[in-house]
Order: sequence, then structure tokens, then C-alpha cells
Amino acid sequence: MYLAATRLSLYRSVTDWAMVIEVFGFSPRAGLPDTHIHTFASTLHDRDSPEKYASRKAYEDYLSNNPHNDSRFVFPISEGPWQDAMDSELVATDAKGIALRGEPLALPSYDEYEKHGIELEQPSRIQVYELCRLLADIARTKVLATAQEQRISVLPDMKQILQLEEWHHPNIVEDDRPSSSETFRQLAQVLVTGDLKLYHPSKQPNTHWRNWPDGGTL
Repeated sequence: MYLAATRLSLYRSVTDWAMVIEVFGFSPRAGLPDTHIHTFASTLHDRDSPEKYASRKAYEDYLSNNPHNDSRFVFPISEGPWQDAMDSELVATDAKGIALRGEPLALPSYDEYEKHGIELEQPSRIQVYELCRLLADIARTKVLATAQEQRISVLPDMKQILQLEEWHHPNIVEDDRPSSSETFRQLAQVLVTGDLKLYHPSKQPNTHWRNWPDGGTL
């Protein structure tokens, strides 16, 4: 997917822990920009019901294969004529605005993209992923999850103890495992102890979309 914005949150109680990573962006296969809410937890809350699966075996396989991780999606930008009817990867040339979280928002001018450091791939057209990246700058809180959405799979009694707007993330594609990542080793210690001082990264954050140029192109 073409990355636009990310956020990471930690939750904790006396007996349980949870990590939530939000990723807003655009995948041409999905058709519409989405915010993917990844939850990793000792105990997951409100899992999908068996009725959402083709068979009981499919449901049991889902639980067996994902004992401590869950994946949910929200769509902050509504469907509409703002997308090109012939090519959903492009913003329609006559589009004037979008509905963001149900509220109308006028589409930014071409000049706004340059002001925010977004170089248009096709100067005569706006691509959907480019719009997402601009929205991540001017309406970040609306494109990422709401407080309720963020904890959709988190046990109700757990409290948020940390929220990061940026961090150094391992490159999974190149087999850089979280278990060997300074970031995630320190975050694990924070979850175990509740001591925020144990998170003191030495590496610069890399979660901005500019650090992942191949995203969306694979």
C-alpha cells in the first residue's frame, strides 16, 4: 500500500497488555483509502463472530492462526464521484471535495501539494495516494482511528500508557524482525513494567511515508 500516516499505542492492565498500530494509506486493490488497525495483545477483545466465516472450520482456523493479533479496517473517506470513474487510482478532474468522517472537505489546490513536500507523479493529475498524504498532513486526526476505533480489539479495562506519532520501525520485507528491533524490545519492557522511561530509542524515526518509497508499487 501507499503509506500516508501511522501511529502506535500501548495499553496495559495488571494482567494484560496490547499494542495497536494504525496505518492510513491507499492500496489500489482495496479501491478506497483505509485505516488498518493492527492489534497485538495477550488477550484480544470482541473478536469476529463465527457467522462472518464460510464455515465453522474457517472460523476455528482464524482463531488458531491469529491467537494474539487482530486486524480491522475503517474508511475515513467516503465513496463518491471524487474518484475517477475510469481509474480509481486517480482523483477525478472535476472533483471539488470529499466527505471526510462524514464532513465535507474541499479538495486542496495543486499548490498545496508542493507546499507539503509532495511531488506529483503526474503533474496534470492528482493520484489518490497523493491526496492521502496531503490529508495526513492537514487532517491527521481524522484519517487515523478515533479513540473508540483504536481500541476496538483492546480489553475495556486496559489503559493507554503511551502513544507514538513516529518511531523506528523494522523493515520486515528485508527480514528485519521486531524481536531484534531496539524499538520493540524497549516497548516490550514498557508493557511488562509500565515504566515509560524504558523507552529511550537511539535510532531516528522512520515511519514517515518518505522512508518507504516502494510501498504501493509492489
